[in-house]
Amino acid sequence: MKLFIILAVFLCFGGLTFSPDTSFASEKEGLLQIEDRLSENLDLSDLLYYAYLSNPSITASRESWQIFIENYRIGKSYPDPQLMTTYFPTPIETRLGPQDWNLTLSQIIPFPGALSQKGKVLEADVKIARLMVDKTVKNIVTAVSSSYYELIYIQKAIDVATANLALNQKLLNISHNAYAQDKALFYDVSKARAQTAQIQYDILLLQELEQTEKTKMNTLLNRPPNGALGRAMNLVPKQVVYSLDEIYGLSMMYQEDNLIAQEAILKSEEAIQLSKYENLPSFKFGLFYAGIGQPDVASPPKNAGDDAVGVQLGLNLPLWFGKNKSRTAKAKASKAKAMADKTVIANRTKARISRLWFRLQNSNRLIRLYENDLLPQALASVKTSETWFQEGQGKLTDFLEIQATAYNFQLSLERAKTDYGKTLVQLEQLAGVILDRKKFGSEGEN
Repeated sequence: MKLFIILAVFLCFGGLTFSPDTSFASEKEGLLQIEDRLSENLDLSDLLYYAYLSNPSITASRESWQIFIENYRIGKSYPDPQLMTTYFPTPIETRLGPQDWNLTLSQIIPFPGALSQKGKVLEADVKIARLMVDKTVKNIVTAVSSSYYELIYIQKAIDVATANLALNQKLLNISHNAYAQDKALFYDVSKARAQTAQIQYDILLLQELEQTEKTKMNTLLNRPPNGALGRAMNLVPKQVVYSLDEIYGLSMMYQEDNLIAQEAILKSEEAIQLSKYENLPSFKFGLFYAGIGQPDVASPPKNAGDDAVGVQLGLNLPLWFGKNKSRTAKAKASKAKAMADKTVIANRTKARISRLWFRLQNSNRLIRLYENDLLPQALASVKTSETWFQEGQGKLTDFLEIQATAYNFQLSLERAKTDYGKTLVQLEQLAGVILDRKKFGSEGEN
C-alpha cells in the first residue's frame, strides 16, 4: 500500500518524474520484470508502472507535448530568407552593358519584440500540453485503480459465494434427510434447491465478470485481451483527512482542467499583447546583384561590364486600421471566453466533487453498518437458527432465509468497500492530491 501511495504521488499529483528520454531497453526490462509477476499476484503499483510505460494514450500525449515544444522553437525563429534570381532571355540593355541576370537575397525582420511575444503565446501552449500529459496519466491511473478495485470485489465475491455454496449444499442434504423423516416440507427442499442454484448462477456470473474485468485491465496495460492475470491483492481503505471545502480549494490549485483553464487565460493575455505587435510594421532587408555583360558599342564607358550591387530596405504598411482593430478585439474576446470557460470548469468540478463526496461518505457509512451491525448480527442469527433447527425448535425455511440474508450482507459489504475505493480514486483525481494525508505536513514538509 505504501508503494502504491508513493507511485501515485509521483505519477499523478507530483507531476511526471519519469524522464521522457528513458531508454527503450530499460523500459522493456521493467515491463518484463512485471510481466513475470502478473500471472500470480497482482499489485496495484506494478499495474500503474506497467500502464505508464505501455499505455498508448500516455505515449500519444507525451508526443503531443513534444510537438508543441517543437512548435515553440519553430515559432520563435526568424522567417527563412528568400533568394530569387532572374534570367533575361533577351538581355536588358543598360549604359554599362546588357543585363543578363540578377540575384536578390532578402530577409524579413519582425518588429522588435514581436518574436519574443509570439514565443510567450507558444510557451503557454507547451505548458497546456504538459498539463494534458499529467491529465492523461491521472486518467489512466484512475481507470487502472478502478478496475483493480472491481477485480478485488469480484474475486472476493467468488470466495463468499463458494463458501456459501458449500454451506447450502450441506443444507440441501439436510433438507432431503429431514423431508424423508417427515421433519421438513417439500417447500423446504424446493427452497434449498432454489437457493443453491441461485448461488451456482452467481458464481458462474462472477467468473464471467472476472474475465471481463481482466480483459479491461489488459487493454489498459496494452496487453493481449486474454493475457494471464492473477489474484488482486487486497487494499486497506484509506481515510480522507480533508474536508469538503478543502477539497474544493485543492482542485482549484492542482486539478489539471482548472490549471489548463488558467493557462488559457494567461495565453489569451499574451495574445492581446501579440496582436499589438502584429499591428506594427515588419522590415525587409536585402541585397541585389545584377550580372552586366560587355556593351556592344564603339566607345564603352570606363566602368563598362561592371556588375551592379545594391542594398534593399523595405517594410510592410499596416494601414488597414479596421483589420488591426479586429486583431486586438479578437484577442480580447478570446480572453473573455477563456475566463468564462474557467468558471464553467470550476463549477462543474465542484459539482462532481460534491457528488463523489456524498458517495464516499455513504459507502463509508455502509461499510461501518455492515461490518459493525448487520453482518455480525446476521452471522450470529445463522448460528442460532442452525442450533434451533438441529434441536427441533426451528424451521428449515427460517434457517435458509437467515443464511441467504447473511450471504447478501457479505456481498454488500464487499461492494461497499469497492465503491469506497473507486470513489476515492475519482475524488483524488479531481482534488489533484492524495487525500489520506495532508499535502503539507505540520512541519512544512511536502
